[in-house]
Amino acid sequence: MAVIHRTTMTPGKMELLASWLPAQPWYGGGDEGTAPQPVKAGGFRIDDPRGEVGIEFMAVTDAAGERPVTYHVPLTYRGAPLDGAEHALIGTSEHGVLGRRWIYDGTHDPVLVERLYALVRGEAEPQAQSESDKPDPSVTGWSAAPGRPGPVDVLEVCAGPDASDVLVRTPDGRLTLRVQRVLVPAPEQDPAGETPLGHVTADWTLPDGTKARGRYAVVRA
Repeated sequence: MAVIHRTTMTPGKMELLASWLPAQPWYGGGDEGTAPQPVKAGGFRIDDPRGEVGIEFMAVTDAAGERPVTYHVPLTYRGAPLDGAEHALIGTSEHGVLGRRWIYDGTHDPVLVERLYALVRGEAEPQAQSESDKPDPSVTGWSAAPGRPGPVDVLEVCAGPDASDVLVRTPDGRLTLRVQRVLVPAPEQDPAGETPLGHVTADWTLPDGTKARGRYAVVRA
């Protein structure tokens, strides 16, 4: 069970994301010369069973453009660099309790990807974003078939204009975990002909204070 420490991080998460977001292909951007203005809008956590990696699925709203846009940024927090993931490093931060933390775009971190797929399959329990040992029942994972337990290997990550596709190898074959980057309120039912193999659905808060709900991730063949 991950412990949420009431302490500081220097630089803070929003400060790091403000520098990192403009380089992402799915970032809509603002007017020329206008820096991102990310504000936390929701999200959740999943525990790493080994207790080594912090895992957070964060929704952040940026108001730098003509209209606010909410982005989904999966994050991992590590006590040492992740080998071969220099390209996925968002930055480092000094944690008031844990010391230096290396913060990564979680789509490139095999621990987060494995736990995300476990959540889809109902084998991981989502946790509240800012409280220790508190499940978040508003976050739901759904799978069309039970599948077989086993390792999940990340083969490739491709970022597009509104999502990042993570190609993985599982005991049931190759699958794509589509991590939605631009969050859009969506109905619970999928359009005809577009039924996925699984998905994760959760809430976030709109700028006016109302709640929205939609897909954070979708599994496809």
